[in-house]
Amino acid sequence: MPPARVDGSWMTNVAAEPTANDVAATAPAVWDEEGFRAVVETHSSRLFSLAYRMMGNAQDAEDLVQESFLRAYRSRRGFDGRASVTTWLCRICTNAALDQLRRRRTRPQPAADPEEGASWAESLTAPGASPERLMFSRELRTRVHAAMAALSPKERAAFVLRHYEGLSIEEIGTALGLRTAATKNTIFRGVRKLRALLEGL
Repeated sequence: MPPARVDGSWMTNVAAEPTANDVAATAPAVWDEEGFRAVVETHSSRLFSLAYRMMGNAQDAEDLVQESFLRAYRSRRGFDGRASVTTWLCRICTNAALDQLRRRRTRPQPAADPEEGASWAESLTAPGASPERLMFSRELRTRVHAAMAALSPKERAAFVLRHYEGLSIEEIGTALGLRTAATKNTIFRGVRKLRALLEGL
């Protein structure tokens, strides 16, 4: 049976760089049931952050994380260690998110939280910030979330994987099933749309 959900810390941001645990997780370690449980414990927060930005609310994000780990568990013997565990899990989570968004045929508004590591929000809501500045930060977040919701699912996924998760063009292309040129174009379209929608901020 796959490991049970790890409760409590999915809202915590995790740095984009691979951790020591990520580097040390060889293919046999992931195949082993106890090793896979350690992978879940290490990567739950990171995967929730990605899922939250893709789906737009905590409940859908939790469901997506569960689905992603279930898929990873079922396909764990296909993990050969050539990519990092983080990249492998991000690819699975992204594909699961795209599947859900296609089924829903809607574009939910992504929501971000300052605790997830958005530096612009942290700077605006720093201790001692004036009420006017706090009001502006909330307004800014609302504008950013609405702009993200205007992207297509693939544009949103490409943007999140590139600018939040720090994946390479090649890794994003693999996750989305796109060639290098198409991956770059998808990211570019997303950035261009966001710039147009956020012009004047």
